[in-house]
Amino acid sequence: MDKVPMTKEGFEALETELKKLKAVERPTVIEAIAVAREHGDLKENAEYHAAREQQSFIEGRIKELDGVISAAQIIDPTTLDGDTVKFGAKVLIVDETTDVEVSYQIVGQYESNADIGKIAINAPISRALIGKTIGDSVEVKTPQGPRSYEILEISYRAEG
Repeated sequence: MDKVPMTKEGFEALETELKKLKAVERPTVIEAIAVAREHGDLKENAEYHAAREQQSFIEGRIKELDGVISAAQIIDPTTLDGDTVKFGAKVLIVDETTDVEVSYQIVGQYESNADIGKIAINAPISRALIGKTIGDSVEVKTPQGPRSYEILEISYRAEG
């Protein structure tokens, strides 16, 4: 697996999720399987099949997180600076058509959450912004059609 860039916060969140899966979720589902087995015929035991399906999901997620964590390349945005957009940057942009301003931080794909302004480095808007500077205009293909944005601010400082 190639290196997976992420912030320290994103790495810690994945580690926390992995620990919970191993220490809480896995034992809980194993117990649920044991209880369901006690109910008799496994072919028609919905509880058993649901617990096995949940176990499969948990084990798959554990395997995925183990891989991502082992390939993680932690990047601390607060150690970066400059006037070009790169991984970890907090970027304030304005839609050149609607004049609506929005702020994003460019993060790793496993820590992205657009609802809180964290967009994955491989997202179309991130790819358009990388390498650009304040005042640059970028065009992004969106489901609603192409949109143009102007970069207003670039920051690498920690939230205060």
